[in-house]
Amino acid sequence: MADYTKMWTDLGLNHENHNALLEYLGGAYQSIFMSQEKRPEGMSYFDFVISEAHGLRIKELCDEREAGRKVIGSFCVFVPEEMVLAAGCTSVGLCSGADFAQEEVEKVIPRNTCSLIKSFFGFNLGKVCPYMEVSDLIVGENTCDGKKKAFETFKDMVPNFYQMDLPQTKTPAGRQTLKMEFIRFLNQLEEMTGKKVTLEGLKEGIAITNAKRKALQRLATLRAADPAPISGLDALLINQVSFLDNPVRFTENVNKICDQIEVEIAANQGIKKAKAPRILLSGCPMAIPNWKLPTIIESTGAVIVGEESCIGERGLRNLTDDSANTIEGLIDAIVDRYFKIDCAVFTPNQERVEHIKEMKAKYNADGVIHYGLQFCQPYIMESFTVEKQLEKENIPVLRIETDYSQEDIGQLSTRVEAFVEIIK
Repeated sequence: MADYTKMWTDLGLNHENHNALLEYLGGAYQSIFMSQEKRPEGMSYFDFVISEAHGLRIKELCDEREAGRKVIGSFCVFVPEEMVLAAGCTSVGLCSGADFAQEEVEKVIPRNTCSLIKSFFGFNLGKVCPYMEVSDLIVGENTCDGKKKAFETFKDMVPNFYQMDLPQTKTPAGRQTLKMEFIRFLNQLEEMTGKKVTLEGLKEGIAITNAKRKALQRLATLRAADPAPISGLDALLINQVSFLDNPVRFTENVNKICDQIEVEIAANQGIKKAKAPRILLSGCPMAIPNWKLPTIIESTGAVIVGEESCIGERGLRNLTDDSANTIEGLIDAIVDRYFKIDCAVFTPNQERVEHIKEMKAKYNADGVIHYGLQFCQPYIMESFTVEKQLEKENIPVLRIETDYSQEDIGQLSTRVEAFVEIIK
């Protein structure tokens, strides 16, 4: 990695804290990802992106800002990337996958808050997330009561904060709420850039975003093969990188690795032996570097063949219809696409359970592990419904509730190992 010290200084990062974070990330990445055997050759690109996630990628974003392009940081798949691109802006995901500055965090929000919320507070207070610092606008969305109340404090810490409200019911009124919020967001982007979004701009934004989703859908479909052509860890990493990388470049490299994987599948080759236990991982999103549970699962000899999460199929399941020839028509199409997301914020949410069943069949999974972050009320509450309905259909399921710490690795390993033994 080149020397980015001046850039990090200019962004206001805390060098001591930031260096400690990079050292931790580098060590974890080496031991978790680079130690895997039979990795597809195309993973070298994603390894490079991660190695330069706080370096070259941040420099690219700084250069874009110098050229007058705005950077929009977000935490959630509900923020419409199509609109961000249409406005001539760049969309990036923000840091929220590890504990940091916990003592400081618990001075401003309750201790019994989910790890994801505490994480982005910690990254901000510790001044270790360059994506936050390089963002011209940070978008927070009310996908749960925890976030909604936490953002009341966070917006006083982040001067460029924008809050997006979301519906909680799949009703005509709920859809209208989402449409009004998306129009308000689009107006905000236009105000920031000083430019009106055009029909052609929206078409292009939809095309770029759809192409990225198609590439990720292609990768997901290939994971149905047996033997598994790619580890769940590497597939998760690719999905995580999708929130950081240039979308066009990312799409090109996902399709490249898919080309390679198709050759491996045709030759009946994979990263695991045929008939290895196959796991569908369901539940809360996993931002970088939240790799604890996938590492435990795949260390048993099992392979994760799909992710029913926001960093997985929930975030890429549907494309946006681009057939309309008016701005309003395209906005409606964007609203329709995002309104299909089966986030646990919605009630009732039976469609999520149905999607889990469909994914279990599609990827020939032997069992489902439902992952919930401690104090994440929507997904933990819903996990009981998921478990009950899957058991009715004799689908093996294991509910896991954990956080970002490493303290429960032994206990989790024991439970996961026992589950894998059952489904062999």
